[in-house]
Amino acid sequence: MSSVLVTGASRGIGRAVAAELAARGHRVIATARDPETLAGLPVDQRLRLDVTDQDTVDLAVRRAGEIDVLISNAGATVRAPLESVPPAEVERLFRLNTLGALRVTQAVLPAMRRRGAGRLVFVSSVQGRLVLPLTGPYAASKWALEALAETLALETAGFGVRVSIVQPGAVSSGGAERAKVFLAEDDPYLPLQEALAGLRGETVTPQDVAAAVARTVEEPDPPLRVPVGPPAERLLRARKQAPEDRPFHPAGTGRQPGGAADPPKC
Repeated sequence: MSSVLVTGASRGIGRAVAAELAARGHRVIATARDPETLAGLPVDQRLRLDVTDQDTVDLAVRRAGEIDVLISNAGATVRAPLESVPPAEVERLFRLNTLGALRVTQAVLPAMRRRGAGRLVFVSSVQGRLVLPLTGPYAASKWALEALAETLALETAGFGVRVSIVQPGAVSSGGAERAKVFLAEDDPYLPLQEALAGLRGETVTPQDVAAAVARTVEEPDPPLRVPVGPPAERLLRARKQAPEDRPFHPAGTGRQPGGAADPPKC
């Protein structure tokens, strides 16, 4: 069984991943900004780790001991049009979703490289490969995360370190409901918010994502990208097959403000 460090384990996907891996017999180090939120998790260690704070990352990695697998899960999102989203919020998402993942990776990777073995598993999203209206900053942070992860896969393959990117679609974890929203009552982009709600469609549970993560951890030769659930698989397949000379609109995008209805593409 592996020694697994999970970031963002206080709730949602991260908590489900920590519980699933512990139930399978792995030694799990669950981490969160507030370790008190990890109470009740049946794991080996509960540690403070803020992916945006280098000191907490270094201390948690030292306390964890040998780490075979990193599950990089900590993240957040916002709802806002790019015309008016505060740049500070975009910076916050990149610090958390992208640079935070890189910071923890840099802390655990040297030991994996020296041992000649290790796993890096990044929890991304279908939005790491496509975009939706009003979630551009989140998608941009996940596209950047996937670029870093794929680069790591190339750079570390010769050292026995395997990299995987887990790509769920909509997850019933409450993350969308907790997202900051930057839309005024008379905002011209409000129709897109209604369309975005319809785009979520069928969801998967945090436990579904946790099972996919656990299978990826335990698979001898895991794929680089792991879509979670039929909706994600269909959407990513449609994106791959769509022409590259115009924006890809998932089915149900609906009528844009002041324009004609967009044809469905999947």
